Amino acid sequence: MRARQLGITSGLGTPGEFNAITDVPGVRVGHSTIKAEINGKQVRTGVSVIQPRPDDARQQPCFAGYHVLNGNGDATGLEWISEAGLLTTPLAITNTHSVGIVRDTLIALEREKLMDSAVYWCMPVVMETYDGLLNDIWGQHVGPQHVREALDAATPGPVAEGAVGGGTGMICHEFKGGIGTASRRLPAEHGGWTVGVLVQANHGKRQELRVDGYPVGRFLLEIPSPFDDQGTPGMGSIVVIIATDAPLLPHQCKRLAQRASIGIARTGGGTEDSSGDIFLAFSTGNRDLPPADYGRKNLPFTTPLNMVNNDHISHLFSAAAEAVEEAIINVLVAGEDMYTERGVLVPALHQQTLLDALKQSGWNPSC
Repeated sequence: MRARQLGITSGLGTPGEFNAITDVPGVRVGHSTIKAEINGKQVRTGVSVIQPRPDDARQQPCFAGYHVLNGNGDATGLEWISEAGLLTTPLAITNTHSVGIVRDTLIALEREKLMDSAVYWCMPVVMETYDGLLNDIWGQHVGPQHVREALDAATPGPVAEGAVGGGTGMICHEFKGGIGTASRRLPAEHGGWTVGVLVQANHGKRQELRVDGYPVGRFLLEIPSPFDDQGTPGMGSIVVIIATDAPLLPHQCKRLAQRASIGIARTGGGTEDSSGDIFLAFSTGNRDLPPADYGRKNLPFTTPLNMVNNDHISHLFSAAAEAVEEAIINVLVAGEDMYTERGVLVPALHQQTLLDALKQSGWNPSC
């Protein structure tokens, strides 16, 4: 079950068909999950990919922008997005120590597809969060085969959540974390566009957790924390990908990415020095941008564009904030108990436990 099936809603907006980032037409998601014992070490990790277009993003780029709320994390490819405003590759999310191999594999796979020698560069976007409590992160167990597997698995439709792909070994608000997704579809009078979100949630303190605006974390403190054994509550990060079919220009994508901060704050996150909070937004709304290849001949000097007028962009901002908030709750609802290699429980936030805490905090689902 997901948060909405439990009667937990975030805001007044309406989700898309799958309540997922894949509600944005053309967007696909795939995971490769590793749960194994390798050389006596516990491995709980993986990689998740987002394909922004149904076809090659190099041939049909997207405008994009990003925002860093707190920079205790890493991501590749962002400087070129800042400069050119273009997303030209799949997006990938993994653990902190596997960013390099995922990036290198995406470059190698891109080269396999290319036949034009005029194309001489590729700068994929790869983002990360830290899974070292549950995973042998120093072993760097994500390999090229897992990146290929995630790409091959990328499909539209429902998206697996929780301990899958890059989110396999993540912890959120001291409960089992991972991958979550949600979407909002604006009514026709506000443009009719869709905003979809995918998060890899590995952040937050339990006492700060809020659900649907209620301080449920205060009523969950008796549950042992995995950080009682090692580490510090709140350590970790959250990365957010926001997709929309609204025709946004790069600076508007950046503004949309900033609104991820609102959804994270609503759930009680975003205040930790040790958290890497990096958000990227892209738009599929302009479909005729020139290919991201140098050396092409006969390209026009200009390209006609559409853009959302700023008088109407606030509805997209609200949709993004709501979807991020709900995606984080979906992460927690999808959680299952997992143990560290030292035998310490990383507890799931079981659904009935969450509902009981909500009621203790004054929540009434009929209101």
